[in-house]
Amino acid sequence: MATPQQVARINDVLHQIHKDITADLSGKQLATVAAYSEQHLHRVFADIVGETLHQYIQRSRLEVAANQLMFNPDKAIVEIAEKCGFLSLSSFSRAFKSTFGCPPGQWRKQTGHGDKPYLNDPEIAAAYERVLPHHLPSPELKELPSRRVAYIRHQGYGRSIRRSWQLLTAWAASEKKLCDSPENALQIGLHHSNPSRVPLHKCRYVACKEIPTPLKKRGLVNEMMIPGGLHACFELQGRYGELLPWISKIMEEWLPESGLVAKTTPAFAIYQQNQFLNKDETFVLTFCLPVGFY
Repeated sequence: MATPQQVARINDVLHQIHKDITADLSGKQLATVAAYSEQHLHRVFADIVGETLHQYIQRSRLEVAANQLMFNPDKAIVEIAEKCGFLSLSSFSRAFKSTFGCPPGQWRKQTGHGDKPYLNDPEIAAAYERVLPHHLPSPELKELPSRRVAYIRHQGYGRSIRRSWQLLTAWAASEKKLCDSPENALQIGLHHSNPSRVPLHKCRYVACKEIPTPLKKRGLVNEMMIPGGLHACFELQGRYGELLPWISKIMEEWLPESGLVAKTTPAFAIYQQNQFLNKDETFVLTFCLPVGFY
């Protein structure tokens, strides 16, 4: 059973990984972040995360690369490989084919075709049919500030996310000194994975509440900064199951026509109404996609 301190330290490592997927993510470097020996880091990481440090980093890099191949069609494959932390095109191609079942070039050609993993969920498949005929709202391009948040990580995309939000809400209510009205603190859902290409049980989601000052104690609930910068912001509303199809529309319809490129930092939803906390499972939110010109 992992201790709160171990969870906090591994969360620091996960934050370091996702802050810059192209950075030096060697065991030695990440052991420094965790204040562990390298051997101890590997053991604790596997116990808490459920896969080895190398497996997690490679899977994260490949998911980012798959998105870049899909949504940046003019960028050379070798450039994407290097941007996602691979030292050679050959090692990237082997790892990509092993994970996604086809070479990077074929993946790029079949973009937009084939079944999306989330369509295996009947409820989300029905939501997809409801969303499909509707047009996306026009986004607003905004320079968003960096935000300090308290967060709980969650593996898998489904109703089980509610548990993480309930825990985070209960934690915020107990931290009266953290802010004047913790129940009204900004709620943010961080999306690390593209659910139109990654099976739902492997998708990584982070439930976050904005906080004004650093945490004094960390464990199940940890702290990080969500990067600011240029984002395409879409105002969306609906009910449970409909957000993932809307995200697909953004990535597959709007982005290729926008002239912009998706950045490697995670997209996130700023909730006005949270489908995982509302009894009627409806949402009103702003979906923020990090974008750039190159």
